[in-house]
Amino acid sequence: MNVIATDNHQRINPTQLAVRVAMTGLMLLSTLSVACAQSVILPAPRLLTLTPMGGTAGTELEVVIKGDSLDGAEQLIFSNPGIQAKPKVDDKGNPVANHYLVTISDDCPVGVYDARVMAALGISSARVFSVSDQDEVTQAKPPTTVDNAMPVQVGQIINGVLTARAINHYKFTGKAGQRIVVDCAAKGIDSKTQPVIGIADASGGDLQVQRTGGVIDYTLPADGDYLIKVHDLTYKGGQEHFFRLAINRLAADAVVQRLPRIRSVQSFSWPPVGLVHAATANEQEPNGPKQTPQTIALPCDIAGSFYPAADVDVFQFEAKQDETWWIEVASERLGHPTDPSLVVQRIGDDGTLTDVVELSDIASPVKRSSNGYSYDGPPYNAGSADILGSFTIPADGHYQIRMTDSFGGTRNDPSNRYRMVVRKAQPDFSIVGWALHMGLRNGDRNALSKPIALRGGALIPIEVVAVRRDGFDGPIDLKLDSLPEGVTATGLTIGKGKTRGILLIAADENAPRGLEFTQLWGSAEINGAITRRQGHMASMKWPVPNAASEIPDPRLLDQFPISVGGVEQAGLSIVPEVEGELQATVGDKVTLPLKLIRRGEFSGSSMSLKTFGSGFEKAAAMDFSLTDPKTDVVIDLAKLKTPAGKYTIAFYGGAVQKYAAGGSKPNAKTKDIVDIFVSQPLTINVQDKEAADKLANKTPSN
Repeated sequence: MNVIATDNHQRINPTQLAVRVAMTGLMLLSTLSVACAQSVILPAPRLLTLTPMGGTAGTELEVVIKGDSLDGAEQLIFSNPGIQAKPKVDDKGNPVANHYLVTISDDCPVGVYDARVMAALGISSARVFSVSDQDEVTQAKPPTTVDNAMPVQVGQIINGVLTARAINHYKFTGKAGQRIVVDCAAKGIDSKTQPVIGIADASGGDLQVQRTGGVIDYTLPADGDYLIKVHDLTYKGGQEHFFRLAINRLAADAVVQRLPRIRSVQSFSWPPVGLVHAATANEQEPNGPKQTPQTIALPCDIAGSFYPAADVDVFQFEAKQDETWWIEVASERLGHPTDPSLVVQRIGDDGTLTDVVELSDIASPVKRSSNGYSYDGPPYNAGSADILGSFTIPADGHYQIRMTDSFGGTRNDPSNRYRMVVRKAQPDFSIVGWALHMGLRNGDRNALSKPIALRGGALIPIEVVAVRRDGFDGPIDLKLDSLPEGVTATGLTIGKGKTRGILLIAADENAPRGLEFTQLWGSAEINGAITRRQGHMASMKWPVPNAASEIPDPRLLDQFPISVGGVEQAGLSIVPEVEGELQATVGDKVTLPLKLIRRGEFSGSSMSLKTFGSGFEKAAAMDFSLTDPKTDVVIDLAKLKTPAGKYTIAFYGGAVQKYAAGGSKPNAKTKDIVDIFVSQPLTINVQDKEAADKLANKTPSN
């Protein structure tokens, strides 16, 4: 099967994909396991581990994959076209299950990329694959004692896995005076490990230990053998506790470069569109309150660092009364463990300081989950510990910005950088989306990590949130492009002043098997012109069946793939029986006929429906029959106080489906699956009474 890269996305030809569909369906029927307990959401393909976790540019390596519902896997796909994979075959030319030969091109940039599998049910969730420019080795056996320490060379990267209740040991030889830097990538490459790393003497005695995710920067005291020790903070282990360990020698004045890592969800809102790559000015130390404050002129774009520990940076400037300035600081969004805080102060003629404004965190656009047993919102913080806010100058005079890291009293790391931009208002927005969970079952968060792998007739909702810049509060329209054949996407507008919208992705009942890497877009009118911004997608790294035992951990994704499996169909579809727009008048009670297309068996005779759509999400829940072919639902526009306008809405509800892998095979063993079913969207044109009367009384012209 060929993968063609075009314009920063990959397209897989559905015709080529269809070659194995018949065989895939049979494999799926015979191999997908059936659990006895009730599950949440239908099975979805998930790629959980790759071994090794990365490789060197210009090499070929064998990669072994493991995951859930990967039956019928056809291709291992990477988000960079410089990484290509083909199935490994045995001596007889037969594919070796879950083994791939991966080729990394010479010019593939160092970095982290997403890997996915196209399986019978569609595209899988993503797992990180790293590319380096260093020699790499893969741990064969757990080196859990000093005596069986794995020999390594300075300058290598080790792909390793931890054993529960044990410490991994790696042995290298060094010389006195050498500066050795040890870095361990774990959570930054999707691992569940919270790494503790140490450098020790040949007998295992610790010389330096790092427990907070930083690097070890150590100068060897003597010639001889040394050990690097790695374990999880709570001594967990297993295949999900993988890591990449880099051991390098640096010159005394060299700057430490960390191993590449994934981007946090918070980073989606940085940088502002149009910002130059590098700041136009640098912080000039010493510039603290007891030294010489740095003089600047507004607007400004300054790069600095929270160094040394407890660093305070002061920038002084002249300003005029009633000037309004917007200030944005990025540090956490650059990948640093920092929490910027600043205060703007007026400097009196006698040197006294009067606070004008204090700015700290960017608020999350939506209420975050408490991660309790009962689901109460997404566990995504799309806000940030960084800063975005404004201040207005109360009088002509002399002012200063005082910048600190709120928790930097003991941090002594020069790599904790920040960038501060002070500007006149430049209204704009950034958006990010993720698969919506919707509280299917207490404690279960599996749906948060599901890929967009559609069954025929299925619809998946995506929650999209916005961070608004510099006073912009207008509506934002949502859209997807480059969709597979038979798939449509409807964006429910993020309303004026709101921060949340819904995107509905639907597959036709008989949509053919296919895959596209799409793009999420938001568009809005700003200063009389249409502004279009590309959004990001996020997902949880791992399925979480029980929030009581594991906190869901999110990240940004490289790409936004949408697939149709072509093997199964959704258990039911809900279709509005309305041609075109539904006309309504302000204050009406609107009756909406919904048609049920049922393809399976369900527990119970009805389910409760709620409503998607800005202005309609407070509508009362409605009963929807799982046995009748049609149900009328009623929305009270007067109770919702819905003003005139056009609204796109949809309905959703949870039901227990009797699911058999592969569809309706006779006598197939079934299990109960709690899943969410979403209606096709419809548009309501709500008019005021005068406009409605004119439309009703309008006669055709000659």
